[in-house]
Amino acid sequence: MNALTPFGPLRARATVRSFSLATAALLLGLLLLAVLPRTVVAQGANAEDPEASPVWQQLRTSLFQQRPIATGDDSQIGLEAPVRAEDAAIVPISVSTRFEQTPERNVRKLWLVIDNNPSPVGAVFTFTPDSGKADIETRVRVDAYTHVRAIAELNTGELMMSTRFVKASGGCSAPPGKDQAAAMATLGKMRFRVDGDVRARQPVLAQLMISHPNNSGLVMDQLTRHFTPAHFVRRIEVSYAGKPILTAEVDFSISENPNFRFYFVPEGEGELRAEVVDTNDLRFDTAVRLQPGS
Repeated sequence: MNALTPFGPLRARATVRSFSLATAALLLGLLLLAVLPRTVVAQGANAEDPEASPVWQQLRTSLFQQRPIATGDDSQIGLEAPVRAEDAAIVPISVSTRFEQTPERNVRKLWLVIDNNPSPVGAVFTFTPDSGKADIETRVRVDAYTHVRAIAELNTGELMMSTRFVKASGGCSAPPGKDQAAAMATLGKMRFRVDGDVRARQPVLAQLMISHPNNSGLVMDQLTRHFTPAHFVRRIEVSYAGKPILTAEVDFSISENPNFRFYFVPEGEGELRAEVVDTNDLRFDTAVRLQPGS
């Protein structure tokens, strides 16, 4: 079955967001890049050694202290990114783990770090055993030549990282793909796509598409010479049959019209639901009901 739902129901209302560790990580990234001299950041972009990045060294200590992080083993976690991006505002990123999510061993959190972006911690994803696979695909903005990292934390406490160097620049300040009025007209509209046959107790690949300008606050209107205010998706929660599948704390490093591909494991008939909150405290949701085959 290949199911593509129409735009789901849209609701917008004020909401109070709790301050989480993931949110703290995003704010920390902004702070670190603000206090580090730009010359230091630029030097880090040219480093052959990913560990030499000054931004990463600060983030590593703040987020993980002295905990060991396994690197260089793509048999456990893989990161795919273009060496040179065609469009710095829409850089495809794919993170895949080489083992299934089980109660005994699973990826609990996944950090997506783009060292030389204005907000280096682009996303923090939280998975559950019901995710099936702790894989994620999305599109990001890249503001300068940079190391891109995926750091996975397992329920066992293990940390593992995969790194790629991406050549791109200007993505966070690039003009949007359509004008602001057109973007606001479809603000918050969402749809799910579910690929292949949906079978019970088997990982199913799904895609969530969100219509949102994801304004970074770094784009200048060429007519008014004013910066477009920051307004972007902040939190995403996906569930199936009432059980959490994926939670994401994200920032403006995620491209305009955020798009995520992920897995989930349906036990039986249920509703695949997504709830999204942006920085203006607007909430949007959509859902599709699925009947898995045997």
